[in-house]
Amino acid sequence: MPKKTLLILGHPSSDSFCAALADAYLVAARQAGRDVRQLRLGELNFDPVLRKGYASIQALEPDLLAAQEALSWAEHLVFVYPIWWGAMPALMKGFIDRIFLPGYAFKYRPNSVLWDKLLSGRTAHLLVTMDSPPWYFKWINRMPGHNQMKKTILEFSGIKPVRISSFGPVQGASTEQRGRWLAKARGYGLSASHS
Repeated sequence: MPKKTLLILGHPSSDSFCAALADAYLVAARQAGRDVRQLRLGELNFDPVLRKGYASIQALEPDLLAAQEALSWAEHLVFVYPIWWGAMPALMKGFIDRIFLPGYAFKYRPNSVLWDKLLSGRTAHLLVTMDSPPWYFKWINRMPGHNQMKKTILEFSGIKPVRISSFGPVQGASTEQRGRWLAKARGYGLSASHS
């Protein structure tokens, strides 16, 4: 059976190239018979600021409760977002801060430096745009945003493997190049090997 997939658009705008990549993936995945739900973070109503850190848990807004339910349902997560200043947009980071909570995504063990990974059993694929060439982001910048998302958020919570596909530089890319990237996103949506 195809995996239940949650597609998360982390770009605030539904008119962005990230949104076009997400749409291409979504249409292809549904054509392939996959069960896909989507979240467009720019359309959700929630406070992205963790007001008191984790000293006390902020009550989740209805859109975040629905997002947690969708995440619990999913077996495979697809995040589509840009790299801004080396990492994900603030809105997406705020979304993660608010729903990847202690007791939901992870749980520290008493008197231990170890923790339980409460989202184990899920996989993820990150479709990430950037204005830097991907080789520059990898070898010169050392991929801070990729490492943050893969290692310190998803794998920390038990989600693995995490596959990353980088698209860039988007700034100044030709219509033909963007078309090739959209075709790749469609291919990922169609292919069970990427889910």
